[in-house]
Amino acid sequence: MINLNNKKFKALSNSSNGEVGEETYFHYYQKKDIIWAEYQGGDIIKGTLVGKIIHDQLEFSYQHINHERKVMTGNCTSVPLVLENGKIQLEETWQWTCGDFSSGTSTLVEI
Repeated sequence: MINLNNKKFKALSNSSNGEVGEETYFHYYQKKDIIWAEYQGGDIIKGTLVGKIIHDQLEFSYQHINHERKVMTGNCTSVPLVLENGKIQLEETWQWTCGDFSSGTSTLVEI
C-alpha cells in the first residue's frame, strides 16, 4: 500500500471545468487505509477531502470554498503512480456533486 502520510502535492493539470490550478497545494495524511487532506491556493480559499484506499486507488469526497464564496463538492478516484525519481503522481478522475455535475481529470505531483 502506498504511503501518503505528510506528503505535499501540487496540481500539474486539470480539466477546464475544475477549480484546482497550478497554484493549488495539497497536504495529505494517512492512517492505514484512511486518507485526508487540506488544500488551498489559486481559486480555492480552503478545501478538505476524506476517503480511503481501495485496491491501490484513492476514493474520496472533497469540498472547498472558492473566491466567489461558493461551497463546491465532489467525488474523486485517484490512481497513485511512483515516478522514476521516487515521487508520487496522482492521476485523478472527478465529478462535481453540485453545480453542473460535470466531470473531469486532473494530475497532482508530489513536491
